[in-house]
Amino acid sequence: MAAGTRALLQVLIVEDDLGDVALMESAFAEHSIPSNLHHVLDGGGALEFLRRSGPYADAPRPDLILLDLNMPRVDGRQALLEIKSDETLRSIPTIVFTTSSSDSDVLASYRAKANAYVTKPINLDEYESVVMEIRNFFGHTARLPRRAGDEPAT
Repeated sequence: MAAGTRALLQVLIVEDDLGDVALMESAFAEHSIPSNLHHVLDGGGALEFLRRSGPYADAPRPDLILLDLNMPRVDGRQALLEIKSDETLRSIPTIVFTTSSSDSDVLASYRAKANAYVTKPINLDEYESVVMEIRNFFGHTARLPRRAGDEPAT
């Protein structure tokens, strides 16, 4: 089922910088793609959200994960490895969205099965444009896996 036919595009933002979260929220809000953004501060929170544990018992399954690499406690590298090694989570598109442009981070992320690696632009207009491109691709173009409870297409 294409994302555009869903009531809401469920997006999990895994980011410790609240300024970046605000920019992502703004980019998602400025378009006709209905979306519901969820935010956690680190990879540990992401894993709790995805596994519906702790305070996230009623969390929806995301259609997309935007994952920073450099965070406290459980960083994005560890979270990515956990997500992509979990049979129930690995099909969720996971985009590494980080300030790191290190070749070793790019290679390690793809080896860990990241669906894409995007370096955050420093320029605010470019930052918003990149987030909008991600949003548009996953909200309109990409065909996403059905979530549990979605009705089959007729």
